[in-house]
This record gives sequence, structure tokens and C-alpha cells, in this order.
Amino acid sequence: MTWSERTVVRDGVRLVCRDWGGSGPPVVLLHGLAGHAGEWDATAARLRAAHRVVAVDQRGHGASEHLPADVSRDAYVRDVLAVTEQLGLESPVLVGQSLGGHTAVLTAARHPGLVRALVLVEAGAGEPSPDTPAHIGAWLDSWPVPFPSRDAAVRYFGGGPVGEGWADGLQERDGRLWPRFDRDVMVGSLAETARRSFAPEWSGVTCPTLLVLARASLLAPMEIDELLRRRPDMTSVSVPGTGHDLHLQRPGVLTDLISAFLPDARRPTPDHT
Repeated sequence: MTWSERTVVRDGVRLVCRDWGGSGPPVVLLHGLAGHAGEWDATAARLRAAHRVVAVDQRGHGASEHLPADVSRDAYVRDVLAVTEQLGLESPVLVGQSLGGHTAVLTAARHPGLVRALVLVEAGAGEPSPDTPAHIGAWLDSWPVPFPSRDAAVRYFGGGPVGEGWADGLQERDGRLWPRFDRDVMVGSLAETARRSFAPEWSGVTCPTLLVLARASLLAPMEIDELLRRRPDMTSVSVPGTGHDLHLQRPGVLTDLISAFLPDARRPTPDHT
């Protein structure tokens, strides 16, 4: 199955989407930090049988605007609103991994009449973590770029479907492979989550929510307990044999979980937020 490239422009920022088509209720797929829309290909190909599916290269990532001036959490949220409006995605389900899941949470909390349901993959409320930007910056600085070949990149990122997924996010230049993002944009995108808690937004989400966690989750057990305490109505599941990039490791399992969850997702009450 194939997808079509769609472009959305908001306030001069170009956002590129993979539109998989389909005629069912819309699903918008949001990747994590330093990721790209192609991470969702295997999931999107399965979901399109029953849904209209769109995967977004978020600002600063993939084929979208490389150096956006605004990398605030609100900018990411308003991008989701622009995608849903310009592509005619009424009452979408938002599926987000890691930071993409955080964007989905904020969108649902701030625009409760927009989102039909949330599926959060290895994503939490966003508790303050002052050291995270420096840690992520150091991790990105450790990449041995440029990679001499795709095989070298796949090996560096751990091999298998996870290594393939990360390697797919690179771009070729002069016979070598480079990241399709700016390191400082990635670090800057974490600035707000480093300094303040988004727990009130998490608690304020009213739409049905599925939390999908890896068995080797990056979320600490105490953090997970607090997420569930704040949202006792939420459905949660842990997928055996997976890590943070479980959407790459087990797309079939994830798709089955999403499909089983969505029939219970009620339609939101329209508003004009």
C-alpha cells in the first residue's frame, strides 16, 4: 500500500504529512523527538483498512520545516490543529509516541471538542526534568555522523526494526547519511518539559485514552502509578519483549490494541476552541 504526500502550512511553517487515505474515522499519527512520519508506515498500512490515516512529520523533523523559530509545546499543538483542519480530519484519534504522545495529550486537554480518543505509546504527563535537554543533547552529539552507509546506521541504532526505523529517518548527502533535523531544535523542543509539570493537562483530558507501555519502559514505575492514579478511567497495557520504540518493534500488536480499543471511543462534543 502507498501513501500520498500532503503539505500543510501554518504561519509560514511547512508541515509534510503521509496521507494513507482510507474512508473510516480519522487517525493522526505523531512520532517522537528526532523521529519521522515513516516510523508509522507499518501501523498506518494496517489501520487504513478501517480509518483515514495521516502521519505527520512534525516541525523540525523529517521533510517538514527544518529550523522553525517556535518550538514551544503550544506550537506543536497548533500544528496538529492545522493538520486536522486543512486535511478535513474531523474528530480524529490522536496516536502519539513519546514526545508525540505528549503533544497529543496537550491537544486533547486544550481542545476537548476536537479529539475523539488518544492512544499514547510510551508517553506520560511530562513531569519537570531539568537534566533532560543536556542528556538528549549529549546523546545526539554522540552519533557518529555522517554514517558511511545505511547498514552502518542500522547497526548503530541497534539493528532489527528499530535500527531500520531510525536509519529511515536519515538523509543522503554526498554519499553519506545525516540526520534530518537540527540538534539545537531537538534540544529546544524539550525546554518546557524540562522546567514545568504538565500534570494538570494530563488530569484534564476527558476523551477515552489507551496507554501502551513497553515492558522495558522509559517511564519509571512511580511515574506510571501516578499517571494511572490521575486518570483511573484510562486503559493501560504493557507489551512484552519491547522497549521505548515498541511501535517499530511490534506494529502488528500495537495495531491490534488500537483496533480493539477504538470501538469504545465516544465522539467528542463539538465546540469552537
